[in-house]
Amino acid sequence: MISNAVILSLKNVGLSDEQFYQLCQVNEDWKLEQTAKGELIIMPPVGAISGNRESEFNADVVIWNRQTKRGKVFSSSTIFSLPNGGKRSPDVAWIANERWEALTPEEQEKFPPICPDFVIELRSRSDALNQLQEKMHEYLNSGLRLGWLIDPQTQQVEIYRQNQSVEIVSLPTTLSGEKVLPGFILELPLF
Repeated sequence: MISNAVILSLKNVGLSDEQFYQLCQVNEDWKLEQTAKGELIIMPPVGAISGNRESEFNADVVIWNRQTKRGKVFSSSTIFSLPNGGKRSPDVAWIANERWEALTPEEQEKFPPICPDFVIELRSRSDALNQLQEKMHEYLNSGLRLGWLIDPQTQQVEIYRQNQSVEIVSLPTTLSGEKVLPGFILELPLF
């Protein structure tokens, strides 16, 4: 599948964090990201099936977090300014309280300069798998502790962990939040 996202090379432009933030504010109807390599990505909206799945995954993490009160959960509308220079928006993100509270109120307000501890990326029909895999590696290089790339097209999940090889499991499966989200279990059927 070829991505329907538009990728613009801005390597020579060098948008500052504030300029990228302003670009997003002026174009609020666009879903924008910027890679660590400086490419600007304009992503298409997802269809109803992907939107529903994304919402369900976010709800599962929110329910777990409300019970444990261990951190903050973020939707796909949140852009994180990663330490490696990328500005990324995972489908579901979670940050431990102590890391979130270490940010200033100003940092929390805009695009927080932090990599989530945990992310879920859900591949939609308009997503190129290799671009999502690059995105997952950007998260890992920025401090991600656990990430799941869920791919309904291949019926697989790629599990990303710090200093480990990517683990690939077939659907249906049950995923554990491990030490990052203790006690969190996500059951994934065949899609």
